[in-house]
Amino acid sequence: MDIRILPGNVANMIAAGEVVQRPASVVKELMENALDAGADQVTVVITDAGRTLIQVIDNGCGMSPDEAVLCFERHATSKIATAEDLMNIHTFGFRGEALASIAAVAEVTLRTRRQEDEVGCEVVFAGSGHVSTETVAIPKGSNFAVRNLFYNVPARRKFLKSDNVEFKHIVTEFIHVALTRADVGFTLTHNGREIYVLKPAKSLKFRIQDLLGANVAKELVDVAADTSVVKISGYVGRPDMARKTQGNQYLFVNGRFFRSQYMNKAVLKGYGQLIPEGTFPSFFIWMEADPHSLDVNISPTKTEVKFEDDSVIFQIIYACVKEALGKNSFVESIDFDREGAPDIPVFGKNFEKYRPVSEPRPVFDPTYNPFDNDGFPSQESGFTNIIPMDGPGASAPDKAAGQAAGGQDAGIHAGHGMRMSDHVDRRDDYGKLFEDRVLPSKSIVVVQNRYLVTSVKSGLLVVNIRRARERIFYERFLNALSRNEHVTQCSLFPVAVQVGVENRILFEEHSGLLSSLGFDMAPFGNDTVVVNGVPEGYSVEPGCVQTMVSDMIVALTDDHNSLAGMMQSAMAERFARLGASRDGQPVTNSEAQRLIDALFACSNAEYTSSGHRTMVLLTAEDLDRKF
Repeated sequence: MDIRILPGNVANMIAAGEVVQRPASVVKELMENALDAGADQVTVVITDAGRTLIQVIDNGCGMSPDEAVLCFERHATSKIATAEDLMNIHTFGFRGEALASIAAVAEVTLRTRRQEDEVGCEVVFAGSGHVSTETVAIPKGSNFAVRNLFYNVPARRKFLKSDNVEFKHIVTEFIHVALTRADVGFTLTHNGREIYVLKPAKSLKFRIQDLLGANVAKELVDVAADTSVVKISGYVGRPDMARKTQGNQYLFVNGRFFRSQYMNKAVLKGYGQLIPEGTFPSFFIWMEADPHSLDVNISPTKTEVKFEDDSVIFQIIYACVKEALGKNSFVESIDFDREGAPDIPVFGKNFEKYRPVSEPRPVFDPTYNPFDNDGFPSQESGFTNIIPMDGPGASAPDKAAGQAAGGQDAGIHAGHGMRMSDHVDRRDDYGKLFEDRVLPSKSIVVVQNRYLVTSVKSGLLVVNIRRARERIFYERFLNALSRNEHVTQCSLFPVAVQVGVENRILFEEHSGLLSSLGFDMAPFGNDTVVVNGVPEGYSVEPGCVQTMVSDMIVALTDDHNSLAGMMQSAMAERFARLGASRDGQPVTNSEAQRLIDALFACSNAEYTSSGHRTMVLLTAEDLDRKF
């Protein structure tokens, strides 16, 4: 066995495999370097989701020509000098691996100038090798242009995801860095389109609003604690605004974003029973701790942090969140001291004159059926038909009722040259439109808008409404995906739903799938989607549409790497459950009949795609045993 020292370019490529996992990794490293250089304006330019170009421009301190070449050497850094410095880190970067790793797998051009220099320099690196250095005239700061990422590692480039997926990761890293410094302006451009233009914000809450939208910012309440171990500040979301997705959950320590499932549990524990199971609140928590009490060097990507005593931090976060939620009331109250509010009368002995007028009661015929008796009241209803009927289709009681109404109405119609017999003929024609009766052919009882009960020869049939819908939607979506057969019902008024930049990219990526299922959705701006239509059977009410979009984010976020047939079945099942989740909504008798008809038209009406029963038959013997 021969042992040898790896060449520098090979060692750099191995290191790049840990540090530069995808284009978003380059964006993160270069943005953090810009902030470490003291920049107050950072511009990120992306082309083809980072495959073609990643450019980060800042107005920081810049570098001299010698430093510009040296910074691409492995372990070259200005952040630390001794081992003790590793325990007192206040900057983002410190190991000196980022630029060396990037230069190992891409073509990098750096143009930089210090404030005291009259001209700057342009340094070109490719494949870990120094290509050239030239003098150029540029503004103060640094301009990194990374082109053709992974050009010399075809396997790594081949396994990059679609442009939408890769750009979504870039947006995520951009948000992480932008949230750490509200006092810095940031700009993100993709393929010539401005995605974010962030000016320095007055506070972190304004930065959250600029990045994630006003809907997220308005649901937040302040959280704060100052202890000898850690200082905590930030915001947590209202319990009633908890979502089914785990987005908008951010933890920072000493200005650095990090991930920690353990600390996330501390936040969730603070909510207790205030949020339903399976939902997640938004939170933005910044922590300040002694650098000697934590280690930020446990991960190549520096997204994990090890605290000296995790359990103490856990308890402080838990108590802090619980206190913040306890201080705030989430029930709207009336402000009686509001200026300009109307005076409320004081009722005394003259209360009678303030008593409201009694509400009029409408008179209606409970037996009226528009499909029986040509749309006219039945004889048993007690209602008198005021329109005279003297045509061949009129019965004797109808004629008598018409004559009893007097000749005045008849004279009016006659004055316009119209004969009532013409109306009778038209009514007969209209009846042909309703040969397919939509009213229930059998009596169906709706129980708490959850179950349908109807009689059959063997006893009583009980149908679970939600599971029946799930089975119906599953077969419809399966046909839509395999045969391109779908029906879209359009909304009278399109519904705009703010989903954030990351999720808008998600909908854009799956636009073909959604269209094949019957969804008519279009992007609007950078962070909003407009729903113009939904599959037949989905609700088009604005509130239901917004809930549907939130559930769709969960469905679309899951990975779908299975075989094509299995993926179609999984997607059909996922969206079937999404469309069926309308528990508690009123169900009319005609809807109940249509639901039962559609269920029994399915290839397997008794079970959902996941194997749950859709119906239960209660025989007479089963009922006898209940008594």
